[in-house]
Amino acid sequence: MARSSHTAAITPEILLRAYAAGLFPMAESADDPEIFWVQPEMRGVIPLDGFHVSKSLAKTMRRRPFDIRFNTAFDQVIAKCGEPAPDRPSTWINPLILMLYKELHRLGYAHSVEAWEGEELVGGLYGVSLGSAFFGESMFSRRTDASKICLVHLVERLREKGFTLLDTQFTTDHLKSFGAVDVPKRDYEKLLDRAMQSADLDF
Repeated sequence: MARSSHTAAITPEILLRAYAAGLFPMAESADDPEIFWVQPEMRGVIPLDGFHVSKSLAKTMRRRPFDIRFNTAFDQVIAKCGEPAPDRPSTWINPLILMLYKELHRLGYAHSVEAWEGEELVGGLYGVSLGSAFFGESMFSRRTDASKICLVHLVERLREKGFTLLDTQFTTDHLKSFGAVDVPKRDYEKLLDRAMQSADLDF
């Protein structure tokens, strides 16, 4: 996995150029003031035409346990993604990343999908849209299946809007259950190049 450290003078515009070139930022921990650029040799991707929803999750969704909203609480979503949780005692979302993505949201490039239980935010995810690509960044869940249901709604929206690439950065067993695959860097670059040839799509 290629990575290089660089923190000075990072702007939202530089961040967008990095995404367009196949890089994304991470920090060693939430307390680390610096970030580094990552370019994995194997990239996680969910093919939008190969997305899979399990029977049990489909059954749960038919009950409509949550109110799903888009872009109504971006700052809350990214903050909760950065909070420690039982299955994730530490995260890589540091203050610099918080600042940069909040600014990307204000510029219309970063988006959130949110699961609400009444007026309580109980799950969500956020990512960046550029061209016809969506780069998923992180998700959180405070109720069973909340983040999974947000992912299903994200994919439905990306399909509806004409997106061609859903980048998950890495794959996990959780994401593989939805159809995520590992794509070699060279093949990923072809998918990314196609997506960057598109005008920025509405999310």
